[in-house]
Amino acid sequence: MKYILWLVLLWPSFLFARDIESAPGEFVVRLKKNISVQTSSLHSLSQALGSSIKDTIPEQNIVILKRASFENRDVALKILMQNSLVDIAEPNYVYRAHRTPNDPMFPQQWGFYNYGQTDADLTPGIRGMDIGALKAWDLTTGSKDIIVAVIDSGIDYYHPDLQGNLWTNQTEQNGKTGVDDDGNGVIDDIFGANFVDGAKPTGDPADDYGHGTHVSGTIGALSFNGQGVAGTAWHVRILPVKFLNENGNGYLDSAIKAINYARKMGAKIYSNSWGGGGYSENLKQAIKMTHDEGGVFVASAGNDSTNNDETPEYPASYAVPNIIAVGSMNNRGRLSDFSNYGRYSVDVAAPGENILSTDLYGGYTILSGTSMAVPHVSGIAVLLWSKNPELKNTTIRSRIMSTTKNLLGGSRIRRGLVYAPAALQNSIMNPDPDDPRAWNNQPLHISSAHPYLNNTHQEFEVTIPGAKRIALYFSKFKTEVDLDKVELFNRAGTKVTEIFGRNDAEYSLPIDGDYVKIIFTSDGNVTDYGFDITRAAWE
Repeated sequence: MKYILWLVLLWPSFLFARDIESAPGEFVVRLKKNISVQTSSLHSLSQALGSSIKDTIPEQNIVILKRASFENRDVALKILMQNSLVDIAEPNYVYRAHRTPNDPMFPQQWGFYNYGQTDADLTPGIRGMDIGALKAWDLTTGSKDIIVAVIDSGIDYYHPDLQGNLWTNQTEQNGKTGVDDDGNGVIDDIFGANFVDGAKPTGDPADDYGHGTHVSGTIGALSFNGQGVAGTAWHVRILPVKFLNENGNGYLDSAIKAINYARKMGAKIYSNSWGGGGYSENLKQAIKMTHDEGGVFVASAGNDSTNNDETPEYPASYAVPNIIAVGSMNNRGRLSDFSNYGRYSVDVAAPGENILSTDLYGGYTILSGTSMAVPHVSGIAVLLWSKNPELKNTTIRSRIMSTTKNLLGGSRIRRGLVYAPAALQNSIMNPDPDDPRAWNNQPLHISSAHPYLNNTHQEFEVTIPGAKRIALYFSKFKTEVDLDKVELFNRAGTKVTEIFGRNDAEYSLPIDGDYVKIIFTSDGNVTDYGFDITRAAWE
């Protein structure tokens, strides 16, 4: 019996709008003329503004405010402009001379550089929740000495954003047509090989599904070429090995042949955005051979929202030392709803939701899935090996895993978000001081009605003696967007933030002090679940 293997991806919606970069959580605020920065108590001003004061510019009556880095910037600006002390509130915009690609679609690639832009679902991102590509590219942009085998549906090898980084079999290119010049069992495999549905492979890995082309662009699309998108590694050799057909399906025997071919042709990194079937000792042994020859095998965790600790997903769940199992993260720094998870079996997360990359016929498209997360990790492995070619494959794996950033709001996997600059410098990420998960916490039980009523007005108070900051954990939160909302106030009566829409399993913005007032209001139209607060974190 043949095991059938299928892709792990979700399909696209539409392109998203561009935003302007600013320092995370920082705002430049000019106070009204009747309030003087020079004569006012900064502590009193901080309380009245519901924000910490980082600095002042007395000449222009300006305070630089610091709020939690993961707060939605537009919501923060709205709150500040409603404050009676504020004349002008602006983000602390960033101006830089940086090694940023000139590829026109790069600003839409939030996984490389998340400055709060909205994604394809028009959801604002969380600044800094990305793989740190800009900082990494200041250290290295990859190397043509490294071959990444994309074991997938092939590649559009005429795509202008991929051509320059394709692997080429020089022996076959300079040999005779119709002859297996290098004796590897595949005739005319100039750009890779095709093992789809047949005992005899061909040398044509042309993509007729689009998945392999999309994955390849995230790994190594040409950068600084003034068109399209950028790749994680600007310099790399991509070896397409096709075993998935035009419907995105493939078989166990083809997968084994594809892996063995890539190994024989010198691949250092194996990018695998596919899964399914049962446990196969033969597939496991093929992967073990890539480990024995010093390769890294990156595999997608799956898109079933299930726990791989309990229900393994292969090949990601095989116990082979060179496998990195990858889950998907969204632009808000949280594990994607569709992503499989597992505290022991899913190693890291990477951007996988609404990812823009290369498509067939020279085009570009947005896809979602753990399939899209895998190539970010494969690309980081390229950068790491290009900077440190002496490292062993197990060191590459452990370096990527040990230098991750925390996912926001809680994590159900072994580590966190892969972070390229920390991996390149072998530096452990410091905990985010604004992350409430690292604070003290205690149970709390505050809920609206389920569903809440029209024209609701409810008030609650939380006091934690001695607390410097408090954050509330909403285990479930769903209200009509914009119109039905929870507002949080500090002891001075200043509104610090408001929450609406869908915000399950998330902490609120921290509120300074030992007291929080909660006001929940709704209009007379749509009603929904409401909210449950089950925990308070404090420091």
